[in-house]
Amino acid sequence: MTATKTNERPGTRAVLRHSRMSAYKAREVLNLIRGQDFQRATEILEYCDRGAAEVIGKLLNSAAANARHNDGLEPSEMFVSACYADEGTTLKRWRPRARGRATRIRKRTCHITVILSRLPEDEIARRRARVVAEQADRRARRVAGGRRRARAGAAADSTRAEGEVTDETKASSEALAALSAARAIETTTHHAELEAEAGSAINLEADEEVDEEVDDTTDESAETDDSTETVAETSDDEDDGAPTSDQPDEEN
Repeated sequence: MTATKTNERPGTRAVLRHSRMSAYKAREVLNLIRGQDFQRATEILEYCDRGAAEVIGKLLNSAAANARHNDGLEPSEMFVSACYADEGTTLKRWRPRARGRATRIRKRTCHITVILSRLPEDEIARRRARVVAEQADRRARRVAGGRRRARAGAAADSTRAEGEVTDETKASSEALAALSAARAIETTTHHAELEAEAGSAINLEADEEVDEEVDDTTDESAETDDSTETVAETSDDEDDGAPTSDQPDEEN
């Protein structure tokens, strides 16, 4: 029985060749994401403090892009089915040492491969049900929050309306009091004006009576003078008609 060869593993893969790091350093990070789903693997690589995590994170995103665009699969429904690092070519350099000697420096490289495969159907169904439940829960919380805010707003509006009614009632009371005071002042002023008019009328009637008395007195005086003049004229006429003793008698 032969096992599946590495290059024959099913899934969507992405390969990085001649990466300038040792295979040991890459394997330490690959062991963290092996068997994890795509979202979890992305989070692990994002918060890993090793230098190889950045390179492997880019390679993982490349594999997800290949799955989406080449195979028509959704990366959120995939997991890291296989990931490994093979040793690449080694660059040999020399470092000078004491007494004219030299030491070899080996600059390691590696080939990193990440393979994404589709999750089992039952696991996908459970994930979809969980997503739907979370969405329904968020929607219910949002609706409940909206209703709670609406009730709070209605209570605030009613409180504000009561305050406005109280203010309007207070303003109405103040307006009525001011109106009553104005009416009282107006009534007092009107009474004072009536009293003043009545006093003026009384004084005017008194003046008219005095004037009438003066006119009557003047008329009586004028009548007396007229009667005196009439008596005087009568006397003169009588004098003119009667003979006097001093006048000589024509007949004699």
